[in-house]
Amino acid sequence: MILYEHPFNERVRTWLRLEYLFDRLRQLLARSDALDHHYALVTLFDLMEVTGRADLKSEVLQDLGRQKSYYVAFRGNPAVSDAALNGVLARLEQAFNALNAQRSKPGQELADNDWLMSVRRRVAVPAGACSFDLPAYHAWLQQPDNVRHDELLQWAEGFDPMAQAIALSLELLRESGQSQQVAAQGGQYIQMLAQDKNYQLLRLRIDPALDLIPEITAHRRAVSINLMRREADGKTHLARENVALELTLCA
Repeated sequence: MILYEHPFNERVRTWLRLEYLFDRLRQLLARSDALDHHYALVTLFDLMEVTGRADLKSEVLQDLGRQKSYYVAFRGNPAVSDAALNGVLARLEQAFNALNAQRSKPGQELADNDWLMSVRRRVAVPAGACSFDLPAYHAWLQQPDNVRHDELLQWAEGFDPMAQAIALSLELLRESGQSQQVAAQGGQYIQMLAQDKNYQLLRLRIDPALDLIPEITAHRRAVSINLMRREADGKTHLARENVALELTLCA
């Protein structure tokens, strides 16, 4: 099944973008080729861009605080395992404290490095990282892979508290949803939402054999899904068949 996720608000949209970049960085750092390390550094620059908002840290801390308050309310509930609950609360406390203790912005070490900032400016230009434009960067790419890897890990350390906080926040958000089997009639599905629920994330699973692409609209009052199919010429059109879907709404 192919999983698609769609945020209901800009905050979760930012969380998902950060998760995507952190995951890409982990995959690239696990490799040793110079080209992979180039794109790992580009990913660090992308993370600097996304985390550059002055209010981002406070938003993440507020989100962790809301999650903690939600789970604390389950103390003494006989239907909830104390060990599992304490484990979740401990993880929230650890993530909150680690991010709160970070005094500088994520990626500040990169911002303070004049050489890295010169590389950042050039890689934003198509083919701007050619050896004749950035000979010092070209020399760095020729270093042994372990040397490049160690430096990349050092530059990435400043993002670790944010990465852990985002990962935990999204993990708990995803676990809050309950999956349901729904049917799209004539390639379309619409669901009105209860107004007493503050949904934040939609998760949709589709059988890849159907060769369908969902166009999702999600807001406070309703969810709308159009199932599209791409033709050989690149154009898409609404698929008119009835399709079974697995839908999860997370609040």
